[in-house]
Amino acid sequence: MKPPSRRPTALVALAAGAFGIGTTEFVIMGLLLQVGSDLHVGIAAAGLLISGYALGVFVGAPLLTAASSKLPRKTVLLGLMAIFTLGNLACALAPSYAVLMAARVVTSLAHGTFFGVGSVVAAGLVAPERRASAISLMFTGLTLATLLGVPAGTWLGHIAGWRATFRAVAGIGVLALLVIGALVPADRDRHAPIPLRAELRAVAQPAVLLGLATTVLGFAGVFTVFTYVQPLLTRVSGFPDATVSPILLLVGVGLVIGNLLGGRLADRRLAPALVGSLLALAVVLALTGTALHARLPAVLAMGLFGVAAFATVAPLQLWVLQKAAGAPNLASSLNIGAFNLGNALGAWLGGAVIEHGAGLSAVPYAGALVTLAGAAVALAGLRAARRSPARLVACER
Repeated sequence: MKPPSRRPTALVALAAGAFGIGTTEFVIMGLLLQVGSDLHVGIAAAGLLISGYALGVFVGAPLLTAASSKLPRKTVLLGLMAIFTLGNLACALAPSYAVLMAARVVTSLAHGTFFGVGSVVAAGLVAPERRASAISLMFTGLTLATLLGVPAGTWLGHIAGWRATFRAVAGIGVLALLVIGALVPADRDRHAPIPLRAELRAVAQPAVLLGLATTVLGFAGVFTVFTYVQPLLTRVSGFPDATVSPILLLVGVGLVIGNLLGGRLADRRLAPALVGSLLALAVVLALTGTALHARLPAVLAMGLFGVAAFATVAPLQLWVLQKAAGAPNLASSLNIGAFNLGNALGAWLGGAVIEHGAGLSAVPYAGALVTLAGAAVALAGLRAARRSPARLVACER
């Protein structure tokens, strides 16, 4: 089969959707104190708004993927962006904590399937040896959300209130909807639906299941810290509130660099990139725990944290896509759900350490330990793959 031509504009369109979704997922981290104060809840309860979103992704990703399996992929992507936009409008209008939580969950339903189906579309737009880089390019929208969307949303939330931030994100959703409609090609949407039983068999392989578990544990370390980045910087490092946005900007630069670096490394040698990126993340998290007690080391650690965090994304996503090649949509969406289950686990773990453990200062060390557990599971997955190697079939176009 002739390798597909590159479609950089289509990848940019997918990245635009990722930007909007990433902004709404991450921006609340810079607004935890404002949301908590306005809705009369504590930091840990406000952090659960992140856990609720993540759990919504975890549950919604496989369900929506299965329900939309017979639809053209472009149609699915457009429908998901519509859900995203309406969900953010509901967040902006939420009169109470419970309603905001419900609106966040509704918004999250678009997340997993968008990134899952979008990863398959991105991989199908390029030659096989460029798949990890194509996936990482789509995820660049997510990293740019942290680089630009989150600091801007945090600033807007401090100036005009957190509700204004969610109204702005809904506007981003409208723009992303238009860009995807204009630039993502429809010709590659023609695919025969895979029977659900066959997809379930493909994802039930030990290497795939261990890959999903690796994603959960490996990425949980990121959100153990990232969820509570505002109180960590203000209450441990001693930064004033006004400096949180610039530091988040630095983290965003690191995320962009790490995301692209992870894609390149995974294209070259996937298995070493998978394990190596997780080990590097665990080391950086442990160093962050020490660095937070002084301002300059804290700033440097935050930038390095960004690089290490998203260097794991492309290897984790491509591993599951390859090992479950017969079920690309479901496997990819499940892995996005696994990322977000890790987010929820990390947010819960950080909150537990704060409320019932050693306090804010111990949060990065807890993150390092859970990421190390993910690296151990990754090694088990590599052994399972060697015992029962999966046939690497090209991702469906």
